This record gives sequence, C-alpha cells and structure tokens, in this order.
Amino acid sequence: MSEVWKTKYGPRRVRHDPPTLAEAIIAAQGLSDDLQEQAEIAASLMELPVEEVRAEVVKVRTPRRAAPTIAFAGRAGAHRAVVVERKARRPVTTRTFG
Repeated sequence: MSEVWKTKYGPRRVRHDPPTLAEAIIAAQGLSDDLQEQAEIAASLMELPVEEVRAEVVKVRTPRRAAPTIAFAGRAGAHRAVVVERKARRPVTTRTFG
C-alpha cells in the first residue's frame, strides 16, 4: 500500500507496511511482562481478536531473564578488578525503504 504526498520537490510516495503479528508481540513484550496484557496490546496493534493473539503470545513467550552473570578477574593482591555483565539483547527489526 502506498500513499502519494505532494511536496515542493514533487510528489513523494510513502509505503505503509502494517506490522506483522510477531512484530506486534515483540513490541508488547517490551511494554509489559504479563502475558494477558501482552496479548491485549498486540491484539489492539493488529486489530485482531485477543483469543487469536493469546495463542501466539504463549508460543513466542521468552524465558524469564536470569540474574546478570558477574565475573571478577584479577591477580591476588591486585587492586584492579574487571566486572563483566551479560545483558540479554532485545531483537531489533529493521526496515528498509527503497
């Protein structure tokens, strides 16, 4: 689906791609930890029934985040320490327009 805008530089076409259900679920997971709320948010984004989306949310559910892993490295008697923390990355979707 595309829309044409008239600008001072001439007509510009803007492509509109509605989000996929997976993208809506990922967005809902970023907004809430409760599965019911995630299903409601994703359903409102996609304009689908909540029951249909709830089944997909349960399938895509990510495991609970574990406590960050912390490791200390250094020599005995040394005053310096290195702390390494592992943080889970959120999946990022990129869109290319062209």
